[in-house]
Amino acid sequence: MSIFTASKERVTTGLALVAGVLIIGFIDNFFLMWLFLGAVYILAFKEAMNLFDIQNSDLIYYAIGIWLLAAIYPYGDDLFVLAGVAYASAVAFNKDLGWKNFLPFIYPTAGLLFTLTMYEEYGVISLLWLLVIVALTDVGAYAVGKSIGKTPFSPTSPNKTMEGVVGGIAAATIGGMFVGLSIVDLGVAFIISFMVSVSSIFGDLYESSLKRSAGVKDSGDILPGHGGVLDRIDGYLFSSIVMLVLLRGLV
Repeated sequence: MSIFTASKERVTTGLALVAGVLIIGFIDNFFLMWLFLGAVYILAFKEAMNLFDIQNSDLIYYAIGIWLLAAIYPYGDDLFVLAGVAYASAVAFNKDLGWKNFLPFIYPTAGLLFTLTMYEEYGVISLLWLLVIVALTDVGAYAVGKSIGKTPFSPTSPNKTMEGVVGGIAAATIGGMFVGLSIVDLGVAFIISFMVSVSSIFGDLYESSLKRSAGVKDSGDILPGHGGVLDRIDGYLFSSIVMLVLLRGLV
């Protein structure tokens, strides 16, 4: 495949994803949002199982069960905690049951449950705020890194530079702050935008570390030109948790 064809695929897929997300956000219906995030969750869960090298295919049914409960239980983040308690109890009961199988119930489960809960508590504008912060972090880091980036950020992700990371966080903090003013005051919008941007950097870094451990370039191939679902949502899986916690604590 030529570079031109690969770039065309990436742009086409990216535009389709953005259009789909904007349409769902504009409709602003809980069932539709739950359905959309649920589809993302199940696909990401399966990719995470591969990255963690987990062969137990039955786990996907438990993931579906958790998401079904999230449709009727108003605090989706609580379900993540309850899943941990249930699995710890199972490990205590059955000594042959290891903790490895629980890893996909931490990542990506926690991040997507927190995302759904944030939508329920703070509305679609909070998801737009999150989207803007993570997107500006990525775009800013890429633009600044390509133009003046020289200092390596982390061996886990050799393409990232310290200059790019700082540029991305600065762009996301400033841009995100203005979106956040529709929910909170200026000072809180600044703090949340900054912290969420930083967390998205490390969300991306964490997925990179999983792929390096698994010896793969992408988490999957479902998105032409982009790789897998986890490759697209990695920054959101950390930042959604941080954002909901800060909204609850500071607002």
